[in-house]
Amino acid sequence: MKLTGRILHLVDDPTGLRAQLAGMTLDVSEAEYVYGVNTDAMISGRACTLGYTGEILGPYFLENFQEAVDKDGVAGGGFQVVVGGHAYGSGSSREVAVVAHQGAGIELIVADSFQRIFQENMVYSGMPFTTDRGVVERLERGEDIDIEGLFDELPPFFQAVAREGGLLAYGTRLLAGEVQPTYEIEREARPMNIAEKIIASHLIGDGPSCVKPGDAVVARVDGGYSHEFTSAQVHVFLEEEFGEDYSLKDPRKFAVFEDHLIYADDVAKMRPFIDQIQTLRGLQVAFQRHTGVRDYSAKDGKSPGICHQVAREHIIEPGDFIQATDSHTCMGGASNSLAYGVGTTEYAALVHSGFTLVKVPESIRFELTGALRPGVAAKDVMLYILLHFAKPQKTLNRVMEFGGPGLASLSIDERATLANMATECTARTGVMESDDALLGWIAARRPDADLEALRAATVAPDPGAHYDGGVHTIDLATIEPMVATPGNPDEGVPSDPTNGALIRELGDVSIDIAYGGSCTAGKEDDLDMYAAVMAEARDAGLRVAEGVDFFIQFGSADVAKYAESQGYLEVFRDTGVQMIHPGCGACIGCGPGVSETSEQVTVSAINRNFQGRSGPGRLYLASPLTVAASAVTGRITAWQPGRFAKSPSTAGAP
Repeated sequence: MKLTGRILHLVDDPTGLRAQLAGMTLDVSEAEYVYGVNTDAMISGRACTLGYTGEILGPYFLENFQEAVDKDGVAGGGFQVVVGGHAYGSGSSREVAVVAHQGAGIELIVADSFQRIFQENMVYSGMPFTTDRGVVERLERGEDIDIEGLFDELPPFFQAVAREGGLLAYGTRLLAGEVQPTYEIEREARPMNIAEKIIASHLIGDGPSCVKPGDAVVARVDGGYSHEFTSAQVHVFLEEEFGEDYSLKDPRKFAVFEDHLIYADDVAKMRPFIDQIQTLRGLQVAFQRHTGVRDYSAKDGKSPGICHQVAREHIIEPGDFIQATDSHTCMGGASNSLAYGVGTTEYAALVHSGFTLVKVPESIRFELTGALRPGVAAKDVMLYILLHFAKPQKTLNRVMEFGGPGLASLSIDERATLANMATECTARTGVMESDDALLGWIAARRPDADLEALRAATVAPDPGAHYDGGVHTIDLATIEPMVATPGNPDEGVPSDPTNGALIRELGDVSIDIAYGGSCTAGKEDDLDMYAAVMAEARDAGLRVAEGVDFFIQFGSADVAKYAESQGYLEVFRDTGVQMIHPGCGACIGCGPGVSETSEQVTVSAINRNFQGRSGPGRLYLASPLTVAASAVTGRITAWQPGRFAKSPSTAGAP
């Protein structure tokens, strides 16, 4: 490859980005690059509904990035190479983000590091990439770069995939026994952590009894799922590769969900794309009927729930290896499983063959001690971890293993919050140790559950297991309520315990919207938290502040039934809360709770606050407790029991 076009440097200064788009050459010798350029910024959820090809998606590549890029801004600028910073490609697992690069004319991506799903999507989509910044200088000198040589250090199985003509073709030959995975790795016994033990127990072929980070292996997958954004692609990919009579290896623990776009018909900005969205829905129906996977489609316009929450309730079991087409698949790790998101090509291959390619990941362990104080939630723990461990890249592409006596003090739903937001740390996934509380939680939701079989399947780390990211002790009793400021979940600030409001650096932030929902914050325990705050407010004669909209959206139909059984719906109605049926909603920018203008301010319990993801306004992340308290006071406010147990005239005072 020779440089025949231009190089786009994604620098942290929007002025520098605008200058490049205007045709200028930028001096980047001392420039800071944007950290964690995410897939939402690369291609918006709205554009994802338009199609799968580069021709369609290319014009929308980086649209509105740093509020500097117009439609066709990159595609029309003659750019050939993109240069980014660390954690490039973080966020959603959408494979179309790679396709958008290609459609915009990008032939090479250079970054300091890549998020794991995005890197794999580049491999499977044929997009060259490198972390060697020296390549940029060589191109600028006029050198001809050997693109294939950039992949020499990739794991052998990636090279094997290329020789077989792609991942789908490789999986087919593997399933037929025409090729066998080769394990050129050490076979000596070694202590293993949870992720390593689950992978080792799922190996196919003549594999070792133990694995270690960096080993390239082929492993059996127990189950997974896709949704309206991705099922259509999977169906099309499989038809193109294997014909209309394709079949799946074992559809029993695979599923489709209608959750992401359930409110699209009622969202003004989505209405121009309803025809395309209906096509996606129709293709998902065709995929489900053709394959016989579990069906969680909407009934009478109502979704049975968000895929990650329902998968916890009905599908995932301890020791499972789960993969699905969404970055928050890692929420399943709360069930003592190894669960993470993949791109659509990889999912199509694994759902067809039952196998997937794995480079054994490194792990980092969080040893939890103590217990959370009243007014503090697991969301605060994750915002603390994001602040102290994500930006230094201690979690990048690693498995975050949680254990210790403090874990037992957290409910199963609160553990799910920790697992869910591992992807915000740019980690591969999160995984929890198991205990009787987890087994009882699963058994209570599965009438046919065999408690002893569940217990036998649990996985614990071996004594002496190795953690490349180290073992880090967190005393839960020291965690304060946290809020992440707009733009990124890792921009967290703790509360000021002297007055209960958030720290002085945050200031007095008035809000327009409070939102509680999403897979992260639409669980039963989250509803307990919203209800505790609003019940106390009601008893004090308070309700949602004037000028504030407070939305609560259930994570699943089961959660909605639970809330009704607990009497929460009456509490919410009495205090002015607006209730929403299950779905991804505002978290994906598709439902009530999305900001309408850039001036609006939202405090939300969702998992990520990337610019524009949930509307054009400024979005702060916080726990369900903080979100509910803020809805009552009209400004971002931490909560402790008894905060509103005073006269109505003083209840909202800091």
